[in-house]
Amino acid sequence: MGVLDNLALGLQTALSLQNLAFCVFGVSLGMAVGVIPGLGAIAAISMLFPITYHLELTPALVMLAGIWYGSSYGGSTASILLNIPGTPSSVVTCIDGYPMGQQGRGGVALLMTAVASFFGGSVGILLMMFFGPLIASYAREFGAVEYFALIVLGLVAASTVAQGSAAKSLAMVTLGLIFGTVGLDMYTGAERLTLGIFELSDGISLVALAMGLFGVSEIISSVRQVKAAEVGKSSVGLRAMKPTREDVRRSVLPMVRGSAIGSFFGTLPGTGPAISAYMAYAIEKRLSRRKHEFGKGAIEGISAPEAANNAADQTSFIPTLTLGIPGSPTMALILGALIIHGITPGPQLVSEQAPVFWGLIMSFWIGNLLLLVLNIPLIGVWVRLLLLPYHFVYPAVLTFIAIGVYSVNNNVFDIQVVLAFGALGYLLRLLDFPTAPVLLGFVLGPLLEENFRRAMLISRGDPLVFVQHPISATVLALAAALLVLGAWSALRQTRQGTALPTPETD
Repeated sequence: MGVLDNLALGLQTALSLQNLAFCVFGVSLGMAVGVIPGLGAIAAISMLFPITYHLELTPALVMLAGIWYGSSYGGSTASILLNIPGTPSSVVTCIDGYPMGQQGRGGVALLMTAVASFFGGSVGILLMMFFGPLIASYAREFGAVEYFALIVLGLVAASTVAQGSAAKSLAMVTLGLIFGTVGLDMYTGAERLTLGIFELSDGISLVALAMGLFGVSEIISSVRQVKAAEVGKSSVGLRAMKPTREDVRRSVLPMVRGSAIGSFFGTLPGTGPAISAYMAYAIEKRLSRRKHEFGKGAIEGISAPEAANNAADQTSFIPTLTLGIPGSPTMALILGALIIHGITPGPQLVSEQAPVFWGLIMSFWIGNLLLLVLNIPLIGVWVRLLLLPYHFVYPAVLTFIAIGVYSVNNNVFDIQVVLAFGALGYLLRLLDFPTAPVLLGFVLGPLLEENFRRAMLISRGDPLVFVQHPISATVLALAAALLVLGAWSALRQTRQGTALPTPETD
């Protein structure tokens, strides 16, 4: 099938009544989640993950993806109005967005972030359309050895690139790998780390782990920190949203550069939208002739990072769908949805599940257009939502978590697991350990083990097989280089006495 035939197939799939309804629901919920400080896309996806058990694959993916990229649109609202980032990737937007709001130009800032988000998302979708199938065609030649090396690279990159402390991140990846081994051995049927608990024979539930680590722990952490605030409504009216010609002129090139930066980093495991936004802002500030305006309300300071984080949101689907390697915890949940429906993620997904792949891509176009149209009229609603006391919000969220996890297996034990991981997630936060690598290790652990044992069977126990294949040797060398780079960076920061903080990816 040609590109036009694939696009027609995808459009037909995306425009079906069921898929369209779940797209609208996903992006609308994503906007709301992005607006509310202390929740986040991964927490919302974790809470809605049980629904995917009862849905067909395509509407489930469309809904989860809509929450993912919709949250980037909503995250900028709280950043500009309250100086509180709704998502990690919108932290950068606070730097110049909030000063614009203080100057009475909050409406202009909100409109330009919506336009920049749409532009960046569109660039990311185009790259996915043309490069996704190309990557998948080459990846068909991969075997167990190459997949093992790719998974190792993904885990190492997520540990050393996206977090401040490489040692702590690697420890959390290892913890996730250990959780992934709980249950019956896939080859021998022997029990592993079940502690004699019958309910753990089938392993730890992905839904329970994700809800606990990112839902319950997030609520515990933010329940005393997030407060309702006063928002100046005069600067967010429709009349106040019209940008000047100078605003538009100064935003065009930053959006282009930000989209390119976000598209690049989005395809790399372990980076994602937060790193993309930081890089886009730093580069824009370096290139600008108005460096003195940055931090005081420069329009480039919001258009570049917003374009970058939305481009990264879209291109992060490329390694997830075509290689089966999620680059972030949120993509790990998307990967989990595929596995639950019996679909093996990887290059065969593009050819064997063409309606799913192309339907998802075309739903991105629909979702981004809906977000652009809905974001501006709904600003008044988000303002009122921000004024709602948080102590009214979190009990409803906790109830939804309990109902959602119980509905998967109708088992009270799963709720107990959620509470246990919620306590663990909160403890890790107090100790400044990142929780995102735990989920990556948990999802990729079984795949890592399966491909390792398969490679060992094929090579009759010879571990040199991983360096005898050119692709796997190159990928493992990159992983080793990242480890060395992470250790060197940590050592340098320790000597300087300052550790540069980096945001945790979604």
